[in-house]
Amino acid sequence: MPLDRLLGSLLCGFARLLTGVRALWLGCEPAPRTRVYFANHRSHGDFVLIWASLPPALRHRTRPVAGADYWLTTPLRRFLIERVFNGVCIDRRPERHGPNPVEQMGAALAAGESLILFPEGTRNMGDGLLPFKSGLHHLARAHPEAELVPVWIENLGRVMPKGSLIPVPLLCTLSFGPPLAPVEGESRDAFLTRARAALLDLAPPAD
Repeated sequence: MPLDRLLGSLLCGFARLLTGVRALWLGCEPAPRTRVYFANHRSHGDFVLIWASLPPALRHRTRPVAGADYWLTTPLRRFLIERVFNGVCIDRRPERHGPNPVEQMGAALAAGESLILFPEGTRNMGDGLLPFKSGLHHLARAHPEAELVPVWIENLGRVMPKGSLIPVPLLCTLSFGPPLAPVEGESRDAFLTRARAALLDLAPPAD
């Protein structure tokens, strides 16, 4: 087994062991379809947990969307995101001069791959959801063949709090909801509101 594939398997096993993650498929089943899994974002480990929860055949064709400003800053991070996770690294800076992020993500979907995307655009230190960036809407319009599957991640922000170097063992749950149905003529704001509501519908009730 190649080193990158072996390391990916070890990281998946470690993530499952540390979090005891449960994957609840509440509105769809794991299937070899082109999908955009969009989730709430609390930790750099978020996409690892989603990635690890997919069956191996789906995992190998599912690519996390990651910020180049974080993942390409050290040789180790670059190796992990490029070789182990096969991520789509996008430049999130307003003054960027590189490729268009939506076109980068769309190229992966056009190749039959799936994506893991965090539409808040940054880590959220609160318990709710930040407003969604417009990328999910542009991607959905350009690639209607891709299913948009909401995924609520519960507790991972407490396992890997911001600034922590040592994970705290804690049970985590991933809730995969039903794909968003397309709505003809829907505006950008209406779509983003509906997508955000679909994700919040999967969150556990507040205490």
